[in-house]
Amino acid sequence: MTAERTAWLLHRRFVLRVAGLPVETVAGLRDPLARAWAGRVLDAEERLAALAAELDEPLTALVTKTDDPGPRRAVLAVRREVFNGRLPRDPAAVRELAAAIGGGTGERLVGWMEARQQLAGLLADGGPVLAEGLARARGRLRTLAGEDRLRRGLVLASPTLDSQLDAFVADPSPVPDKRARKKERSLLAYLYRTACKTSPFSTFTGVAEGHFQRDAPDTVIGREWTGHPRLNVVVLSRLAELIAADPGRRADLPVALSAGWELDDDRVRYVRRSVTAGDDSAAVSFDAAHDRLFFLRRRGVLERLLGLFGERSVPPRYAELEAWLAAETGAPPEEAARYAATLLDLGMLQTAGLETDVHARDPLRSFQTALRALSRGWADETATSLDAVAARVRRYAAADAAGRRALLGELRRELITVQDALGAEQPSLPRTLLYEDVSERPVTADLDRWTELAAAPLHALTGILPAFDVALPQRLTLKGFFLARYGRGGRCDDLLRLVHDFHEDIFTQYLQFTALKSPWAPDGSPAPEENWLGMPEVTALDRGRAEFTRRMRELWRTHPDAAAELRIDEATVDAVRAELAPLGGTFAPHSHFVQLADRERDPLVVLNNSYGGLCFPFTRFTHCFDADTGAETGADAEAVTGTFAGASEDFSGQLRATVRGWQPPGSVFAEVTAGSATTNLNLHGRLTDYEIVCPGESSTAPPDARIDLDDLYAEHDETGDRLVLRSRRLGREVVPLYLGYLVPMVLPEVPRTLLLFSPTSRARPDVWRGVPEGPATEGITTRPRVRYRGLVLHRRRWTARPGALPVRGPAADDAAGYLGWQRWRRRHGLPDRVFATVRPLAPDGGEGPGAVFGGGAKPQYVDFDSPLSLLALEGLLAGGPAVTDFEEMLPEPDELHVSSPRGRHVAELAVEIVPRPAAAAGPEQQGRQDTRG
Repeated sequence: MTAERTAWLLHRRFVLRVAGLPVETVAGLRDPLARAWAGRVLDAEERLAALAAELDEPLTALVTKTDDPGPRRAVLAVRREVFNGRLPRDPAAVRELAAAIGGGTGERLVGWMEARQQLAGLLADGGPVLAEGLARARGRLRTLAGEDRLRRGLVLASPTLDSQLDAFVADPSPVPDKRARKKERSLLAYLYRTACKTSPFSTFTGVAEGHFQRDAPDTVIGREWTGHPRLNVVVLSRLAELIAADPGRRADLPVALSAGWELDDDRVRYVRRSVTAGDDSAAVSFDAAHDRLFFLRRRGVLERLLGLFGERSVPPRYAELEAWLAAETGAPPEEAARYAATLLDLGMLQTAGLETDVHARDPLRSFQTALRALSRGWADETATSLDAVAARVRRYAAADAAGRRALLGELRRELITVQDALGAEQPSLPRTLLYEDVSERPVTADLDRWTELAAAPLHALTGILPAFDVALPQRLTLKGFFLARYGRGGRCDDLLRLVHDFHEDIFTQYLQFTALKSPWAPDGSPAPEENWLGMPEVTALDRGRAEFTRRMRELWRTHPDAAAELRIDEATVDAVRAELAPLGGTFAPHSHFVQLADRERDPLVVLNNSYGGLCFPFTRFTHCFDADTGAETGADAEAVTGTFAGASEDFSGQLRATVRGWQPPGSVFAEVTAGSATTNLNLHGRLTDYEIVCPGESSTAPPDARIDLDDLYAEHDETGDRLVLRSRRLGREVVPLYLGYLVPMVLPEVPRTLLLFSPTSRARPDVWRGVPEGPATEGITTRPRVRYRGLVLHRRRWTARPGALPVRGPAADDAAGYLGWQRWRRRHGLPDRVFATVRPLAPDGGEGPGAVFGGGAKPQYVDFDSPLSLLALEGLLAGGPAVTDFEEMLPEPDELHVSSPRGRHVAELAVEIVPRPAAAAGPEQQGRQDTRG
């Protein structure tokens, strides 16, 4: 399918991510009196500075003209006071000097002294103003600590803070001690996260299934949200490991050969998949899997064992296998058991039935069902013991914060009891036992407005997104390797061998080399990609990046210093697209995460992230949007309940039908699950008709829907100059899709390589890449907002090098510290509300990972109208030398387009833009999908 024969559509479905609390919630933490006081002080300072400038030349001339040492010293003293802005020690002497000077200079000197005395009075007022304001803000913060959505989310996000919060709230101290200030900063960070950001986590941020409709009203959300808690699937993996480790219980488990094994002359070839357990002490962790091609000699017992599995339609249990080995070989039972255990350790044999299926809506319930299907007493007992766990998970959504805390404690005790019963010497559970997503009732948004404001410019940018795609060079490397080995139009029937040889011969070394290589050329421009195989597409990619950088440098060179915006023109987009043309046209759907700045004039859509592939907005949340009549409902209208009537009866099925209609002619979509990467981030409904079963994996898909790796072959399509996968059984091209939320880099080698045949990409336009910064002002460099049409690609940014921020000294009080920040903000033109990212410097002077008040690397909301917010920022900056980025808050609070009965909410739309054959799109459908789906 060539680029010139494609049309595009804005998928009528979207996902709304909406902050749990209205943005007005944090307005009460501001101190308008302190801000007004600081404004008066700064105005007085500016007037004083203007008067001093007017006095500089006359006083300098007077010093020169005065010969008498006594009067000359008096004039010099006054001149120094004026120059330094110091309050005169002897106002009467200044008045006498002004009278002696006379004229306009004398009047200005008196005016300066009075202005300086007025400033001194204003400065003296600051201490009480700040003390009273901080006390009010701290009282307000303690009140807000009771916000239901904040407290419910904290139970999962920060159990330590949650356990300390009641005591913190009850402490009436107007000035907290060091330990209390740390709690205060953490609480403030989570409150800002709940009111000012849109990162889905428990009740901090909710999600809603959205539909674009013509003439849809403004988006209004309700007060009742629905909680969807699920047990951390790592818990189930640990239970399955304990069961498989016990010889008695392992005997009752079904056992199967490693999926995807093949005969290779006198050997058996298979993929040995090893799993490294995640760190249970980390807040978020998952088990990582690694693939390795492995061979065993096909002789004697192993060959007969292969025949046994080929004859059986139902896998034998492990005990049956041991008995068969003993009978077949005449070996003692203990020797037969050692042989089976060795095959299990080598990965040739695998226990089956207790794996977590990524499509399981309720993995715990599925695990219990699998246990009961074993029809063994111990398995029934284990499944029954998990009933109490399941009941507590179901109750969690409707529980208040205290109830949630108690339920988590009970869950931990019960799960440890289950592990003890399964023989665990040292029971171990992940720090996070539950994950929770929270949903709002379905919402709508205006189709025509979003098509014009967002979809049209986003589609126009699609042609240049390859320049920013971090995965594209890897896909081109695979293509080059294939062409070098099989030629143009070539075919590889042994896909597993291709994956193995690709990694062994080039890819591992390529990744290691590029990881150590600087991304920058000596002139600061993007360094050319490594092109070991002489691919013309890599050269085109380098040219496209260079052309974008060249044009951005020219736009920046001619940009007016005071202008807040820099606009990318159509000529720039066309020129970069032309350079990238040799990359060819491919099926390239994209998901975009955007926010609307709802202005009456010149509304803007801000692009936060872009991902190539299908269904990314929806996959993690299908369990929220598929109806579940078994969930419980709370009675409190403000509560997070267990279900709501707005859920689709079969959201996943409807989405699967829609996706089916997007398949390029002659192809099918097939999911790559990477099921061994155990994490809740991989769970989702079944959204494709087919599933690729990689070696070492199992599948619950119907047999006709499974595509085994040995059914696939790779081929170079000369007509489209594409590397494609094809199925022998289906006789069609297979487009692999990964629908989980892990980055492909952490997936096992086989599924990760398959995704190099897919439309998966990760492109975030870094418009300033390779564009030199302007001159610094007092250690601060600035970048304007960058937009293309009405689409903002980069918010305004201010970058402060170490030592450039007005962090107070040890002797400065709260008033001086607050005034310093206001003076700095006015000096450099920052808006009242920003997001700050602090990047600590490494010992060698390089930048380390960012930090925020609550930990991590994400930007933190900062409100310059709130002394409390600035105190928290200072606490963060106390960590050592760092580079700090400040980005404008866009949209601003009064530009938010989503509201509830309580106020406006920060919100983000995840939208999907999909190409399709032009013949399938009538003139009314161009740019949007007008049928429901």
